[in-house]
Amino acid sequence: MSTYTSDSAVTSYVQGPTTRFAYRRFGTGHGVPLVLAHRFRGTIDHWDPAFLQVLAEARDVIVFDNAGCGLSSGRTPDTVAGMAEGAVEFIEALGLARVDLLGWSMGGAVVQAVTLRRPDLVRRLVVAASGPGGVPGTPAPPDKVWQVAGKPVNDDEDFLYLFFPDTPAARDAGLASLRRLDARLDVSAAAVQPQGIGAQAAALAAWGRGEQAAWDRLGEITQPVLAANGAHDVMVPAFATYAMSQRLPNSKIVLYGDAGHGFLFQHPEEFGAEIVAFLRA
Repeated sequence: MSTYTSDSAVTSYVQGPTTRFAYRRFGTGHGVPLVLAHRFRGTIDHWDPAFLQVLAEARDVIVFDNAGCGLSSGRTPDTVAGMAEGAVEFIEALGLARVDLLGWSMGGAVVQAVTLRRPDLVRRLVVAASGPGGVPGTPAPPDKVWQVAGKPVNDDEDFLYLFFPDTPAARDAGLASLRRLDARLDVSAAAVQPQGIGAQAAALAAWGRGEQAAWDRLGEITQPVLAANGAHDVMVPAFATYAMSQRLPNSKIVLYGDAGHGFLFQHPEEFGAEIVAFLRA
């Protein structure tokens, strides 16, 4: 039997003006809630429960499926701005007036867009393995990245390539993380449908080209920001994370030298503690 709180958290639903959102809420049940926004093709069942456990022991944690993803209704928007609108709709449907946000990968773009759209909602911001889009000089990811990420179904080797460096220690950590996900995924087989995958890919492509990106507006984000990445990220080069520090007026940057895009699952206890300390400050 799993010892992780998130593995037994009940799936709830809340109706917004356009979408019926699926979500899980667990943890301390008090304080400013921490709302998590997921990666490309991610659902509420794709968060590593070991990472969530560290957060839940100190925070009121909320994970959710945005419009058209996982168990939520509707169609996935084909822009990051549209996904941010969905996140705001979800937060308001829960009746929350103030939240902390954590976004991983695509979710990192979404939470930046939410903060720029509705700064009154956001107290503190965590951007993991993501960037502001349109950063001059950012290296392009290898062609293999989108060949692998775009497969109809991804297997362990695909996730290991995308999220973890090719070292024995990172591979072992990656496989351990994938097996922790099995507790939920073996039952739900949760996935983003083809329409959603195509829409998300289009949104990320536009964000990367600078269309609707946050790069030129980072100075408007005055909330404290923790931006972190793995130095060997093949999907979003750590250069983009570092570049954010040049424009954000109130930021802390953390890079893990032995990790990649999935650094938060490779080091769940360490990065989880980093987040808890940042949000408590």
